[in-house]
Amino acid sequence: MSMMKGWAVQQAGKPLVLSEFDLGPLGPEQVEVAVDYCGICHSDLSMINNEWGMSRYPFVPGHEVIGRVSALGPQAKGLSIGQRVGIGWSSASCMHCRQCLSGHQNLCRELEATIGGRHGGFADKLRAHWAWAIPLPEGIDLPSAGPLLCGGITVLKPFLAYGISPTARVGVVGIGGLGHMAIKLARAWGCEITAFTSTAAKADEARAFGAHHVVSSRDPKAIGGLARSLDLLLVTVNVPLDWGAMINTLAPRGRMHVVGAVVEPIPVPIFSLMGAEREISSSPTGAPEDIATLLDFATRHDIRPQVEMFPMSDVNAALKHLADGNARYRIVLKA
Repeated sequence: MSMMKGWAVQQAGKPLVLSEFDLGPLGPEQVEVAVDYCGICHSDLSMINNEWGMSRYPFVPGHEVIGRVSALGPQAKGLSIGQRVGIGWSSASCMHCRQCLSGHQNLCRELEATIGGRHGGFADKLRAHWAWAIPLPEGIDLPSAGPLLCGGITVLKPFLAYGISPTARVGVVGIGGLGHMAIKLARAWGCEITAFTSTAAKADEARAFGAHHVVSSRDPKAIGGLARSLDLLLVTVNVPLDWGAMINTLAPRGRMHVVGAVVEPIPVPIFSLMGAEREISSSPTGAPEDIATLLDFATRHDIRPQVEMFPMSDVNAALKHLADGNARYRIVLKA
């Protein structure tokens, strides 16, 4: 038996309870990781509360893990005991389908989420396929690195996928857990950044993160003044917007890329796209190579998510802090 201790939710919306689980034998291609830090993402709250209708209880949340390799299956490759690694939203894929073989493992039909029907990182250990345990570059700031593995790669993915130029004009909608990382990364990428926020008090913080301009997402006149100017508009919020006005900020051949979990349909008159060859897209997190690229980029430019630290034993207080909207801007648990 291999026992793990983790903070588990027993049913939707209930507090997490320290519990013990038998992980069974280590799979031949699995890696076991001793957890040092684990970020808290809003997706953890969604899974705890079964907002997406896919949660299976009991389970241990947590999918922004920084830790050390403590055990390796006999067919695990490229890792060594004691090595520092990170595990994000995904923990396994089939490794033989066309998507996996072409480097798009995050699009595998058999993709296994780190907290989807299994136990995640609010624990002393967790497991993943070796390909999804990403080696950490030397010099990365370990306590703040966890959020890069989920939120960070989520906002950098369109830059990698669509060849966003360093000379691009980029808009970031929402200055929160995702948005503040998007501003930092886009600034290091070389872009001119306009931040959209509904909270006037965040304007100075947005500039400190690297935004060149800040506009109110509630001011139609200010948004209208950006007509046909943005090459990329990155939407990080999960609430309805004035979509027509947002699309109108796009330059010819511009792209609106949505990474916030907007539940309601987005109405799109085709002529708002057709005349200027605009595009609308979306993406999940990235493949292992994408995540490794992000970690190298963030380390080279010393890009660190702004985090608040809680001990793992205070996980319920940390979750309430996030649910109440008080996180500035990501929360990390220390084991």
